[in-house]
Amino acid sequence: MHWIALPLPRWEADAPATLADATAVGWWALRFTPRVALVDGDALLLEVSTTERLWGGRDALMAQVGQAWSLAAGGAAAIGAGAKDSSAPQPPGPSPVWGCGSTALLAQAVLRMALAGRALPARMPQGLPLHTLTALRPHVASLERMGCRTWGSLQALPRAGVARRFGAAVLQVLDQALGHAPQAHSWLELPEAFVLTAELPALAESADALLWSASRCLTVLQGWLQARQQGALGLELAWRHDLRRLDGVAVPATRALQVRTAQATQDTVHLRRLLSENLARTAMAAPANQITLRLLDSAPLQQRSASLLPPDGRSGGGSDAAGASAEALHQLLERLSARLGPERVLAPVLQADHRPERMQQWRPAAEVLRVATAAVRAAGRGAALQAQNESLDATPDALLQPTWLLNPPRRLAVQGNRPCHHGRLRLLDGPHRFEAGWWSAADQEQNPAHPEAGLALRDYFVAHNDVAGLVWVFRERLAPVPDDAQAAARPHRWFLHGIFG
Repeated sequence: MHWIALPLPRWEADAPATLADATAVGWWALRFTPRVALVDGDALLLEVSTTERLWGGRDALMAQVGQAWSLAAGGAAAIGAGAKDSSAPQPPGPSPVWGCGSTALLAQAVLRMALAGRALPARMPQGLPLHTLTALRPHVASLERMGCRTWGSLQALPRAGVARRFGAAVLQVLDQALGHAPQAHSWLELPEAFVLTAELPALAESADALLWSASRCLTVLQGWLQARQQGALGLELAWRHDLRRLDGVAVPATRALQVRTAQATQDTVHLRRLLSENLARTAMAAPANQITLRLLDSAPLQQRSASLLPPDGRSGGGSDAAGASAEALHQLLERLSARLGPERVLAPVLQADHRPERMQQWRPAAEVLRVATAAVRAAGRGAALQAQNESLDATPDALLQPTWLLNPPRRLAVQGNRPCHHGRLRLLDGPHRFEAGWWSAADQEQNPAHPEAGLALRDYFVAHNDVAGLVWVFRERLAPVPDDAQAAARPHRWFLHGIFG
């Protein structure tokens, strides 16, 4: 196991009532691992041994966790600090300081040594001081008078005497820290509904000051949405007035502002912009001392993109599926087509042909994108996706087609009516019959010996052997020819047409 221990912001330990739900500070970590725990009110623990491979290895995961924690901790600290001056620059996030270890208590002890500015001992973990374990702190003074100052020295004492004098819990915690005994944790779980309340130490007297504090709550909301794989459709920002009467006029206790989005999004920059536009038209009746951000409506956000290009950098770091801007791709292809020539920038276009080598045609990319954009605008994006899904469902055998096709197909040797490719092939699936090509006059002008010539009559099979792996072969069937007595005795030709990646 591998544990990462991160320190909670100082305001969280000093004033945990600043947030209505103090565990919100750890929601962002659930995107990296489901095993997240808050311990002792000062540390956030992540167990990442089961997920680090998904993030590209331990080093890559550590870098991403450190960056995300700096942003989350900086936003949480800003909630506690309030917003006295909206024109002041945003304070940078804290420098990444963490502890790592094979057990949760070891990672937490390493974190405490790093926060104290002390170097780790040469002998790990036996050389760690006793005060790095929370359960041992009440007994540190007594143990030091006995000359016991480290984990190793405590481990060397007689266990029966230590249990009789200090209790069995001391030995249990030491065993858990050294990995000799299991340790149970209360894992962090996301609430079903997002409601975040923040007390403002400084009164917010303007819409800009209110927006400054609300933007920090949006950072926490983004962590909730990412962990839930949801996108926000509606938000409500409510603030509580500090005064009940102003100039003899009664002031309502609270005021709320609702914001709706056209599409589900996790982009905090976009949500902050919407709040800013609405708050600019809202007059505050009195200074506010508390804000509450509530998620009204959300929808599942599918993180998939058909583009091989990275998302548009102008999206403000959001992780929406719409972040990969189709307009940016369109502009890039137009620029490349103008620079290299339209015939050198191509895109595949599906064709209504059953023959695998004729199922697609390469056309100029700029022309293809113009046609596709016009079709989506005319029919609607939802109708286009539905038609695509229906076409896939209507051709279940297409899932058996290989990734790579040979052009032209390669003639195979035959032994005992079985095709051979690095040895005899064993037929696993088939036959899947193709009969097509009679409408193509161009085929008649090809070499008659070519397998694509004339009418295509083929039986496709999925075949396998230990050397070649999975391959896609077909047996050519001959078209009936009148007055051809030798057609029945003529052997079938086998061809290798595809390789499964």
